[in-house]
Amino acid sequence: MNADKISQGIEALKTALPASAWTQDPDLIDPHLREWRDKYFGKTPLLLTPRTTEEVAAAVKICATHKIPLMPQGGNTGLVGGNTPQGEVLISLKKMTAIREINPTANAMTVEAGATLQSVLDAADGADRKFPLTLSSQGSCTIGGVLSTNAGGNHVLKYGTTKELVFGVEAVLADGSIFNGLTSLRKDNTGYDLNRLFLGAEGTLGIITAATLKLFPKPKYVQRALIGLESAAAAVALLEPFRAGGRLAMFEVMPAIGYRAVVDNFENIRDPFDNAHTWYLLCDWEVESETEGLAIAEVTIGAALETGEIKDALIAMNETQAAELLSIREHMSAGQKFLGGSIKHDITVPIDKIPDFFALADPAMEDIVAGCRPVGFGHFGDGNIHYNIAQPESANREAFLENWDILSQRVFDIVESLGGSISAEHGIGIMKRDDLAQRASPVKLKLLRAVKTALDPDGIMNPRVMI
Repeated sequence: MNADKISQGIEALKTALPASAWTQDPDLIDPHLREWRDKYFGKTPLLLTPRTTEEVAAAVKICATHKIPLMPQGGNTGLVGGNTPQGEVLISLKKMTAIREINPTANAMTVEAGATLQSVLDAADGADRKFPLTLSSQGSCTIGGVLSTNAGGNHVLKYGTTKELVFGVEAVLADGSIFNGLTSLRKDNTGYDLNRLFLGAEGTLGIITAATLKLFPKPKYVQRALIGLESAAAAVALLEPFRAGGRLAMFEVMPAIGYRAVVDNFENIRDPFDNAHTWYLLCDWEVESETEGLAIAEVTIGAALETGEIKDALIAMNETQAAELLSIREHMSAGQKFLGGSIKHDITVPIDKIPDFFALADPAMEDIVAGCRPVGFGHFGDGNIHYNIAQPESANREAFLENWDILSQRVFDIVESLGGSISAEHGIGIMKRDDLAQRASPVKLKLLRAVKTALDPDGIMNPRVMI
């Protein structure tokens, strides 16, 4: 790429945009160049921080003219390297945070891409509605980021992934034009669903600047319970009776090693059980009243206790206790730092194949690295497993992490054999780009590349990511 042309483009950006919309100050840029786990580090010649869609469009148009690659960034909470620039102009939408409209009648809310997920949850709650996407990073991740990666979260089994929670988007295309798909229409049969092209596209087709999100009635009461189990298979067996009646909203499973990493290391989190268990299940039922919630939990859990499927259970009796139980699951990722180096996977398999996955994957990992400690947890209600491999207790962290590729390829082989996916909710980024190229069907790759070429012929939109 011509260095002079890039330099001219950078100067054009600085001239065209307000001084508040760009910076080259290393101290201001530095936090945007570090992935939160310190796995990826980057560089950029310019950080753009526009306040309006029109400023985003103006910036993209200049980059298109000068063929300067762009990387959009949300809350910088990504996990696959798709938000860490390696020389691209970085554009952060963190100043575009407005809640443009809430329409309770249509159960719709239009928000700008830089709004944090937590601010959206709060705005929906203030309108007596529920936006059912919850993530451990919701205080810092942004709507643009979660839409671009098609994030999942804890409530997919009832409400679906992010793609199912969006009516439409506003996005700036690679030539600087603005696509306005914002709508609260539930029926629109006028051609291809263009809005969905941008969901899960990781900024490779355009930059999402706003979205109209689906809202739902708030449940009157949420009944939560924590359950001790002997196996992943026992957890899967409980899914059918637990979701009878359509009230089950969360079904999260944790192994003992991950559970103990949390309750043994965080000062304000305690183990509510007197006895240890091999696996733990955290579930929610959304119901009309506390009385109904207790009845569902007591009958459903009681039946499983009698048959021996459940070894122990704690039914939350108030909001404080419910929050304490949820905090164990919310700290599962952070807790694994106490186990040392960790090789992480975000995969999905058919729900009925979850026990088969663990039966195949756990011994396979230990065959490759003796003494390694599999930590598979997550959203068993939708088949999504965060399958992480912690280092052997006596191992050198850096030496262990050198096994990332060989362990990952074995995990992916097992996932494919079970009809699963190598990426469930974190995206492809650069981490899984080569894996996608090697494992996707030729027809799928052809279609992906055709869409990319059609919408971004010069390849300037997040060019190193996905394909």
